[in-house]
Amino acid sequence: MSAGGISVHAVDVAEGCPAVGLRVEIAVLDASGRRAVAEGVIGPDGSFDHPVVRGVGVGAGTYEAVFHLGAYFTAQGRPGPHFLDQVPFRFTVVRPAEHHHLPLKFTRFGYAVFRGV
Repeated sequence: MSAGGISVHAVDVAEGCPAVGLRVEIAVLDASGRRAVAEGVIGPDGSFDHPVVRGVGVGAGTYEAVFHLGAYFTAQGRPGPHFLDQVPFRFTVVRPAEHHHLPLKFTRFGYAVFRGV
């Protein structure tokens, strides 16, 4: 396990492939509101490549990752409206030195995201 950071790995399980191009936003939520920490897309290996993965900008607090599934499905040639559009996942970082891995598995009608290793 690597030290610190928030990583994401996304798989479109209905298609059996990495969710290449899926837009991901990660923000920290505090008393002053929502502050963006990372934004980008899932690469060919299914991973989110951003400095946040290595711990840049990650401290203790409440975070929200938003997965833009509706836009992903549209880009894959599956026009909307979509049952799932923007899927938020809130989690808490208590120990910033620990790595927080978020595997996302999804189809057009459901998803699972959890803290992995």
